[in-house]
Amino acid sequence: MTMNKKDITHIFFDLDHTLWDFDKNSALAFETIFKKFEVNIALEQFLSVYEPINLGYWKLYREEKVTKTALRRGRLNDTFSKLNLSYSVTMIDALAEDYINALPLHNHLITGAEDILLYLSQKYTLHIITNGFKEVQGLKLKASGIEHYFETMTNSDEVGVKKPNRLIFDTALQSAGAQCENSIMIGDNYEADVLGAEDIGLRAICYNYHNETIPEHIVQVAHLKEIKELL
Repeated sequence: MTMNKKDITHIFFDLDHTLWDFDKNSALAFETIFKKFEVNIALEQFLSVYEPINLGYWKLYREEKVTKTALRRGRLNDTFSKLNLSYSVTMIDALAEDYINALPLHNHLITGAEDILLYLSQKYTLHIITNGFKEVQGLKLKASGIEHYFETMTNSDEVGVKKPNRLIFDTALQSAGAQCENSIMIGDNYEADVLGAEDIGLRAICYNYHNETIPEHIVQVAHLKEIKELL
């Protein structure tokens, strides 16, 4: 599928699962903190339970149904409970804090991320819109070596709402000096990135990282390199 690209001057990217390999980096962060805190469980077993729970909490977080603290605690506590392990709130909070600190120490990118950023940056002005925690998103960009590609970063923590809320997209456009008519959003989450963008009249490309079934009319790619055929 092709799209009219002649009027596009600004591209807004999601970060986690779109450019920054959250799954790989998260696994490495857990490996680090499990050693530190002597959590005696196989990493693969933990992650198989944790990952769907984490996605569920992020959905609740986007919908303003849980706080940041509840997300950080709940996803760990629920996972350990399913694995018949029990830790104090103090221990859970310590694990959660160290996990956040360890995340930006591992900075693998999604395959093709730097190549597509180099390609697009020669033709468009690039930006980030992220629901991730403000204390780590900037560190991820800098440590992974892609910070210089982006003119602005709009973070849900700073705006006070999360994608797909209209306000975060409006804020990002205003910060970038961009309009819906000359911009496009690229992200992995159909609900947050695609529907959120379309709700304000912003075109979107879904990087279908999770291999989900989404409506056929949505422009989507299975690999980042395919964006070159669209833009």
